[in-house]
Amino acid sequence: MTKKTFTYKDSGVDIKAGEELVNSIKGVVKETHGPAVLSNIGGFGGFFKPDMGAFKNPVFVSSVDGVGTKLIVAFKAGKYDTVGQDLVNHCVNDIAVCGATPLFFLDYFSTGKLEQNVGYDVIKGFATACKENNVALIGGETAEMPDIYGEGEFDLAGTIVGIVDEDKVINGAGIEKGDVLLGFKSSGLHTNGYSLARKVLFSEYDVNDHVEELGCTVAEELLQVHRSYLGLISELKEMDGVNGFSHITGGGMVGNTKRILTKGLALNINWEGWERPAVYKLIQEIGNVPEEDMQATFNLGIGLVCVVSADKAAEVKAKAEELGEEVFEVGSVIKN
Repeated sequence: MTKKTFTYKDSGVDIKAGEELVNSIKGVVKETHGPAVLSNIGGFGGFFKPDMGAFKNPVFVSSVDGVGTKLIVAFKAGKYDTVGQDLVNHCVNDIAVCGATPLFFLDYFSTGKLEQNVGYDVIKGFATACKENNVALIGGETAEMPDIYGEGEFDLAGTIVGIVDEDKVINGAGIEKGDVLLGFKSSGLHTNGYSLARKVLFSEYDVNDHVEELGCTVAEELLQVHRSYLGLISELKEMDGVNGFSHITGGGMVGNTKRILTKGLALNINWEGWERPAVYKLIQEIGNVPEEDMQATFNLGIGLVCVVSADKAAEVKAKAEELGEEVFEVGSVIKN
């Protein structure tokens, strides 16, 4: 009896497909590289040589994150070119609120069976956002892992590294009682709260259903790209009276903003200070979701909060409006 031959491809891993994907993305990745990048994709490590001349006491700032169950919406809709942008922008925001300028990004893309067109779209999304944020995409990992993911499924993770002078680190140390919270609009749910949003909305609609209250399909609403606030933060952080920034992700406005408060301080949020986007009203109505859960789960339309000294709030607000932002006074800092 002839013994059956098993190859790596028989087990579900196609090395050639992986090599073809790497070759197909080299061009879009190269477009994110400047003179500081000393390597191209495909090596064992990414080499980046930052210019330290502008820094007296440089500090590297890093963050790692994923896209979460927003990916399931992408699977259902068959749209893969936005989730990579979501991941880059989320990571960029997380270090920008610390005062850092992002330098380079690394991605991790894992799937059960590698579909080249899907992988290309995802990585092109990484590259698109990297170019928009002036960040180099210097490396990543594509893993094909049969039996871990279902058909058509994949997962993403990414790491951002940035730099800031130590005396320009923004950590909320200057926040005081009476400071004003200025809020800036999100572009939809960003990348948080999707487990609840999906459970509610997909109990009533299919992913491609057009919803009158939203003015678009469920997919179009839920796949809006997580906004980057880097440009806005870069302008505002140089102004007197700006004491801190909060990126509103999982945990909502309170859960995230209290992370930058010093002991003895708390938040007084004016939940009526802005108009909630229709998607949140729809989720709350269809799912009969308690207000407490809404506030703790979603950004509710505000993706960034800037904490400003009361006597400088008008100037900061005027500057933001000059930059084309709609600004909302969403609360203040109080004694705990």
